[in-house]
Amino acid sequence: MSMIFNVKSEITKLNSVLLKRPGKEVENLTPNTMHDLLFDDIPYLPIIQQEHDAFAQLLRDNGSEVLYLEKLVAEAIDAAGIREMVIDKFMNESGVYESDITKELKNYLMTFSTQDLVDKIMGGVRNDEIDIDSNSLSWIADHEKSSLFLMQPMPNLYYTRDPANILDNGISINNMTYKARKRESLFMDIIVKHHPEFKQSNLEVWRDRTVSTSIEGGDVLVLSDDVLAIGISQRTSGLAIEELARTLFEKHATFSKVVAIEIPRVRAMMHLDTVFTMIDKDKFTIHPGIQGLDGKMSVYILEPGKSDGDIHLKQHSDLTEVLKQVLNLPEIALIPCGGGDAIAAPREQWNDGSNTLAIEPGVVVTYNRNYVSNNLMREHGVKVLEIPSSELSRGRGGPRCMSMPFNRN
Repeated sequence: MSMIFNVKSEITKLNSVLLKRPGKEVENLTPNTMHDLLFDDIPYLPIIQQEHDAFAQLLRDNGSEVLYLEKLVAEAIDAAGIREMVIDKFMNESGVYESDITKELKNYLMTFSTQDLVDKIMGGVRNDEIDIDSNSLSWIADHEKSSLFLMQPMPNLYYTRDPANILDNGISINNMTYKARKRESLFMDIIVKHHPEFKQSNLEVWRDRTVSTSIEGGDVLVLSDDVLAIGISQRTSGLAIEELARTLFEKHATFSKVVAIEIPRVRAMMHLDTVFTMIDKDKFTIHPGIQGLDGKMSVYILEPGKSDGDIHLKQHSDLTEVLKQVLNLPEIALIPCGGGDAIAAPREQWNDGSNTLAIEPGVVVTYNRNYVSNNLMREHGVKVLEIPSSELSRGRGGPRCMSMPFNRN
């Protein structure tokens, strides 16, 4: 394994990609906790793993190196000898503060092998896994009666797109919006700081997880080597976009324009890539629900200002015209999810019909259940590779959500 980080496109050949195979964290969802953990249903673990394995194999069969988050974290911990530090960090970010409980929990976690430790932290630690006899009021009043878990599971981890994203030859390690996902980016922080292959790569950190504003990778699309599109969404703020744009401009990343696209701040459209993705140099999927009846939207172009640190902002209302302008194209095709049908469009968008992963120009991976959208893309000359999705789709994320590209060319 030799890490070369380079992402300057959504659609060029996908050479290496980060996945997370669903594990015990998915099985630790309950009807009472799934809402807080950002799920609408409970996947069946054996089948979701089969479907995810099929996704990974399809990527390999098409020339992509598949790397796994859980493996890289374990390798980083072993390489740096930081088991105790990692346990301390995750206990702290899991809200385990009582000294008698932290001592027992730490002793318990130190008994695991490194890979089993990573899997346990990801999967969650139940209250009944250790003997707890605490007189702490915070434990008795605030925790013991309110949760089955000392450390909550992280079932959203198989959506590797969101906690971090490679941009050019650097990385944004993201401050996630909701408590249920805050700890996820700590895994990437550990990998970047301690994994030998990442340390040797001199990977630039554009943004780290300690910032106060929130941005998530599902909102960030690399349209070209000099243009980013970022969604102003339920999980990414306008201020965060300005901060990232300013950093990229000041540090002379390849990007000279950021197109900020405002979408409804609702769960069904949580990220830009759930309603809009790039599938070829001049083709995009789009959910009609993000456009007004007149087709107008709130779209902004951010560029470097005349002075250092300044941002020049211009507002637009026509996404098609903005895309043609920034990509220097005479025409583009916006392919509507579900064909724009009143039933098929929202139904397939709910199951991520607009969330496509391009593995090379005009070749995309999609869920097989979104047959209306898939057939429409084929009619536009796009090669569509389908994966099974009965359980993967329950988490409200598609193939793009489940993948974090490390290298494209």
